[in-house]
Amino acid sequence: MAIKILTEHINTPGIETFDVYRQKGGYTAVEKAIKTMTSEEVVEEAKKSGVRGRGGAGFPMGMKWGFLAKPEGVPRYLVCNADESEPGTFKDHHLMKCIPHLLIEGMIISSYALGAHKSFIYVRGELMYVIRILEKAIEEAKAKGFLGKNILGTGYDLELVVQPGGGAYICGEETALLESLEGKRGNPRNKPPFPAVKGLYQSPTVVNNVESISNMPWIINNGGDAYAAIGVGRSTGTKLISASGHINKPGVYEIELGVSVEEFLNSDEYCGGVRKGHHLKALVAGGSSVPILPAHLIMKTANGEDRLMSYESLSDGGFATGTMLGSGGFIVFDETACIVRNTWNFSRFYHHESCGQCSPCREGTGWMEKVLHRIEHGHGSMHDIDLLVDISKKIEGNTICPLGDAAAWPVASAIRHFRDEFMWHITHPHEASQPGAVYQGEMALV
Repeated sequence: MAIKILTEHINTPGIETFDVYRQKGGYTAVEKAIKTMTSEEVVEEAKKSGVRGRGGAGFPMGMKWGFLAKPEGVPRYLVCNADESEPGTFKDHHLMKCIPHLLIEGMIISSYALGAHKSFIYVRGELMYVIRILEKAIEEAKAKGFLGKNILGTGYDLELVVQPGGGAYICGEETALLESLEGKRGNPRNKPPFPAVKGLYQSPTVVNNVESISNMPWIINNGGDAYAAIGVGRSTGTKLISASGHINKPGVYEIELGVSVEEFLNSDEYCGGVRKGHHLKALVAGGSSVPILPAHLIMKTANGEDRLMSYESLSDGGFATGTMLGSGGFIVFDETACIVRNTWNFSRFYHHESCGQCSPCREGTGWMEKVLHRIEHGHGSMHDIDLLVDISKKIEGNTICPLGDAAAWPVASAIRHFRDEFMWHITHPHEASQPGAVYQGEMALV
């Protein structure tokens, strides 16, 4: 039976309340951390665990904490990035809605470790009902002495604030999030300086994802070494995966990192396989921003090894034959899916969500959307395929934040692996533009 660190009690009736969460061992990690451990010891456990950022970047959380500047007389802040807006990703939403006290407990432990006395949870603005759930949980924790002044008589103070987001995907980028939190337009900042040196209100700041922070109660109770023993290689612990698309059992699943893609996709414990009567065509493993892979490359690496649900295995082969774990948005496409239409849809999203600060992203995302629209609707030319590749290359690596990369990678990978499908749209414009038309080798299903 797979180990469950985040979701063991998630289906317990009443787990969203303080009393039921407490009955299941909740807040014991807070007591252990602030009563028996120094802040440095908590940071050390995070480092030992090897837990990596679960928002998409995969950077080791303990190492990120270690970068935090600690000048005298200057406040430090912890900000939880709960702006989850990546198409195909909804696991943080699920966690906050179902078991809010897990995040609250993780925030208290992490804030103590960083020496922060005021911390923020920045939640996607569209999720107002989740914001209300978190605010209620905070009030319950405060009433029981786990938040506010002199927590549990230890002398440690912490105020926790929930902030509605700006309603923009760009605010999921940590510096744009900080700008929005300060009441400004959510535009990314140039780095350096990094938030660890000059972040919120120009003070040292750590920004971590919901899932990352929610691991801390288990790590404190069981030890960083125990967490590191789960998973495979440098992909330690468990990971929440948002599974959607043409599968029998869409939902949020907690896996031990290192499970094979084939097992995750086809076993009854997880996705339950591609819907009956259909077969796998392509898969996006980590949310809309990562490269799409055809069926044969998502199940096996180019070297013929089983592809695993881990940071290293999914990226094996680079972007030529690999992809990324990203935020864990696992989107499955069967043979009825049109790759061109899907790529155009993703491009519409990134064009709409570009903040417009960087010319390559502002202009390039619009060009990609227009060219893909042209191909999808029967007005494309063969030159358009190479034009899209050229535009994606000119966006990638030339913007302040990774949104440009996120827009470019899906387009480049779709053409890399499904060029024949783009060519069919161009050479058979009438058939391709029919509702429900899908390329399948030499024939289209309409």
